Amino acid sequence: MLLSAPARRSIARLSGAVSFGSTTTPVTGTVTVTNATLRKAAATTTTTTQQTQLQQQQLVPARRAFSTSVRPKNTTTTATATATRAARAAYYSQETQGKKAGENKIWAFEEIQTLIEDPKRSVIIVDTREPSELATTGRIPGAINIPITTSPDSFFISEDEFEDRFGFPRPSKDSEVVFYCKAGVRSRGAAGLAREAGWEKVGEYPGSWLDWAAKGGKVER
Repeated sequence: MLLSAPARRSIARLSGAVSFGSTTTPVTGTVTVTNATLRKAAATTTTTTQQTQLQQQQLVPARRAFSTSVRPKNTTTTATATATRAARAAYYSQETQGKKAGENKIWAFEEIQTLIEDPKRSVIIVDTREPSELATTGRIPGAINIPITTSPDSFFISEDEFEDRFGFPRPSKDSEVVFYCKAGVRSRGAAGLAREAGWEKVGEYPGSWLDWAAKGGKVER
């Protein structure tokens, strides 16, 4: 008859000591293991095994309930993050590939100069550089700052979120906008993003700040 390890340990304990009341007296010499002893050891082992299995079964549902619990998502944050990733990807695509010739209006230095002198101008000039750059160099007079590298989703978020972020209203989709940056690369990407977001009257100043400063354009600080 093959016995499991727990059974053999139980037999060893039973055969190594004899209890008299509350006193346990070691037994020396040869001890005969009877069928009754074997049955008692087997019963003890079976009971212990069943208790262990029951405890394990009770733990499994609790673990599953803990592991499958999911915190509710903040849908607003998720939507904004998704728009940001999509806009950033589109920005770098526009920055690398550019737009087809003739799709965006191209502005020259003289046209921008005339534009800023017009008190009734309806065209909005957008500086797409970072605020730290503007603090160093200044900007074209009247330009608003929408940093396209760190905020590529600016034309995709809601109007309220835009105003909370920048402190001024976003240009409406029916207004005409012209973008510039330092050397014309970021402005090209910004123009592409604005068009993709629904703006149709979109322009670029390819010479951007380097051209403006080199030709002595006015500076607003």
